[in-house]
Amino acid sequence: MSKVERLPRKVYEPELARLQAELVKLQEWVRTEGARVVVVFEGRDAAGKGSTIKRVTEYLNPRVARIVALPVPTDRERGQWYFQRYTEHLPAAGEIVLFDRSWYNRAGVERVMGFCSKQEYTRFLHQCPIFERLLVEDGILLRKYWFSVSDAEQERRFRSRLEDPMRRWKLSPMDLESITRWEDYSRAKDEMFVHTDIPEAPWYVVDSDDKRRARINMIAHLLSTIPYRTVEPPRLPLPERPPPKGYERPPRDMQTYVPDHSATLLR
Repeated sequence: MSKVERLPRKVYEPELARLQAELVKLQEWVRTEGARVVVVFEGRDAAGKGSTIKRVTEYLNPRVARIVALPVPTDRERGQWYFQRYTEHLPAAGEIVLFDRSWYNRAGVERVMGFCSKQEYTRFLHQCPIFERLLVEDGILLRKYWFSVSDAEQERRFRSRLEDPMRRWKLSPMDLESITRWEDYSRAKDEMFVHTDIPEAPWYVVDSDDKRRARINMIAHLLSTIPYRTVEPPRLPLPERPPPKGYERPPRDMQTYVPDHSATLLR
């Protein structure tokens, strides 16, 4: 596979800003109309899911748009119906929920790494389309994105993270093991698609060897699939500040101020 040419920054940044402005319009439409939106982000480790979610939510209200990235299930959660821990995070009216990995853990890492039984895996493939049809039938706007990265690009990103102390935390031994299990994950993904790429909730594949292109393409596609409209915000006149009534601010030495670290940078 040939290396994908990186989208130039001078093209990427203006278009990203335009799309983010549209996401704000989408947010206001969701809030006003009481819509419910679920966006599932899946894909291999280092495929660019997290950085895309960051750009999607950068200018959104966290009370409207929530990111759900669940940790390893607890013992209690392991004893629940598999989808139960996810249903409590589904949106109410006027909310957007972005799943940074989702119930598809069972069809990916749990299947490949042996964290679930064959019976649990088979049951998931049967129940997942039913579960998603129920969500859509109830009016939830469900969008599922698979971020596809090549083996060479994934390895390059892993190496970059290993050498960067600011991003080293993103790697775990299990992430690195995914290199040796590349074909196992590929087969698991293909089988997952066979069972869960349904008309009511299809999978959309995002080529992500170039993260800039992936972000632009994913956001543009999401916006194109939702019939939102511009909602005019209410006019909010800035009130006149009332005249002072004798209040005096306490002396500075009566309070503990944060040291002026910025001043040391100017010396």
